[in-house]
Order: sequence, then C-alpha cells, then structure tokens
Amino acid sequence: MSFEPWALVGQHASVRFTLVAEASPGLLPRLLQPFAKRDLTPDTLESVRRGDDVRVEIAMHAMPAEMVHLVEGNLRQVVGVMSLNCRQEITGSVRRRAA
Repeated sequence: MSFEPWALVGQHASVRFTLVAEASPGLLPRLLQPFAKRDLTPDTLESVRRGDDVRVEIAMHAMPAEMVHLVEGNLRQVVGVMSLNCRQEITGSVRRRAA
C-alpha cells in the first residue's frame, strides 16, 4: 500500500514515533505541540532519561494517515531531537455517517 499523503485521505493509521533527544526542561511540551496544533491527542507518551539524553515514545492508535508525515516532519525539527523513527500501519478507513 502506498504511504503517499494524497493516497491516505480518509484512512487512519496506528503510529509510533520513537526518538532520542537532548534532555531539557521544555522538551516534552515541544514534542506534543505538533499534535496539539492538529487537535490530536496521543494515546501513549513514555519518556526515559539516560544521562544527558531522553528516549521518548509517542503513539496513536487511530491517527489520520495523511497527517503522519506532517507530524513526523515537525518532530524532526524540534530543537534537541537527535534521531526519530516512525512506524505506521494503516488500520482502516474513516466511516462517515449519513446526514
């Protein structure tokens, strides 16, 4: 299946972003901002500090698939992020109710 944004409209995906970043007091709010500005709430946020670095996992079970690449790009631009891995699986179509 194609993960091109235009092919994903109306689909939703299970997504897990795993990243390593420099530990700083404002890191976690900066990582949530790309979700908040799209009115998305992650299902899971886990962080573990190891020395000067923090490993963070952010997951959503039903994220609009066309937004995955946008959020991924924003997360890569957050100050302090050193690496980012994104795993996604298309899990279904958005069902719309008849009016």
